[in-house]
Amino acid sequence: MDNFRRPQRAKENNEFVFGIRAVIEAVKAGRDIETIYQQRGLGGELFLELKALLKDTLIPLNSVPIEKLNRMSQKNHQGVIAVISPITYQNIEDIIPTVFEKGEVPLILVLDSVTDVRNMGAIARTAACVGVHAIIVPLKNAAQINADAIKTSAGALFSIPICRHANLHKTCLFLQESGLQIVACTEKTSYFIYAPDYTMPTAIVMGSEDEGISNDLLRVADHLAKIPMAGKIESLNVSVAAGVILYEAVRQRTV
Repeated sequence: MDNFRRPQRAKENNEFVFGIRAVIEAVKAGRDIETIYQQRGLGGELFLELKALLKDTLIPLNSVPIEKLNRMSQKNHQGVIAVISPITYQNIEDIIPTVFEKGEVPLILVLDSVTDVRNMGAIARTAACVGVHAIIVPLKNAAQINADAIKTSAGALFSIPICRHANLHKTCLFLQESGLQIVACTEKTSYFIYAPDYTMPTAIVMGSEDEGISNDLLRVADHLAKIPMAGKIESLNVSVAAGVILYEAVRQRTV
């Protein structure tokens, strides 16, 4: 779990890889890439080679206006810029067996479409404090792990495994097959977060503040649980909500 690289300083040139051929070679070399930005409408044989190469990876490819690329760099980027990740993404399939082998009870956090980098950092900091074994994020609609996220996490993003998977529904099914219960934190239920038994192997799902948890994850969940709300404001920031339910799990596991 300690195979994370040290963070790059913000604004350093080696945060990015510029140009189609250079990005192709970075992917082939197994560099940890956060995302790749392509100029909207870009074509050509070399770019098609890059797209074909990315089919076998979990690297997001985002089509953006050329103005965005020019703001990122004034170098000859040829319409393609890869953002190098400061962390090494891991696979939850490798982590779960290791947790069980250590005699520990898995506690996993699944973030469904949490895109704000500061929320991501704050959640990671809390998750590291309570002993979460891994955080799972989707391939798309997920916050970038960048300098802001790392700073907000107080470095926790270097100490807790982050897993990126293309299909969270299939990932949750794998967790269930591995013996974990899925607890979805949502207001769409009459049950409070105190009802589930978190002393069991557990994966807690948190959704985005605007959309919440997607319906396919709600359907697969073993428990739906909401945080009691007594005031006029009907929702919490997702990082605060994650802290509330995670510490209920800790409370149950330590009493």
